[in-house]
Amino acid sequence: MDIFTKFNRKSIDDRQIDTLIGLSKGMVADGRINQAEAEALLNWLMQSRQASNNPIILNLLEKVSTMLEDGVLDDEESAELFSILRKVSGDSSEIGEVAKSTSLPINKPDPEIIFVGMSFIFTGTCAYGTRKQCQEAIESLGGINAKSVTKSLNYLVLGTYVTDSWVHENYGRKIEKAMRYRDDGVPLVITTEEHWINSGNLG
Repeated sequence: MDIFTKFNRKSIDDRQIDTLIGLSKGMVADGRINQAEAEALLNWLMQSRQASNNPIILNLLEKVSTMLEDGVLDDEESAELFSILRKVSGDSSEIGEVAKSTSLPINKPDPEIIFVGMSFIFTGTCAYGTRKQCQEAIESLGGINAKSVTKSLNYLVLGTYVTDSWVHENYGRKIEKAMRYRDDGVPLVITTEEHWINSGNLG
């Protein structure tokens, strides 16, 4: 069972998700997301939020709101939003597909995750819920939410929507920094959202 199905089984056929998939297909058709499209998406998400607690809607609303809070969708933000919507525009099994270990620098085999007293930070967009919901889950398990990637960080969790092209995304800087520390011998673990969820019995 892929992670999207696991958390959104009842919502796959939801009209909102169907509409979102349709919107996403239209927006990525020309290969880029412009300012007007992002603003239209934000308006739709704000309206949809009133009748939904679906994490896909909540995540996108949080993400797009942040991108447009300065009133400008810059090239980096446009590229990231395009990447997310391209993923969403696929079928249900693709929406929550966790990028393969061959293209993401995750620790293999999946390491044991210890929560109590350990520090965590998320990057990319998560299927579990909003960034705040993920952080609350960490705290409920006795973990600590870090503010940035440092040598004292224990776990970097890659959201389900981190794509194969992470190097070109703005969240790629966190991943690159964590990789450098890990390569230098720092015991920092890079893992997937799916493994984090399974380890914390959050499903």
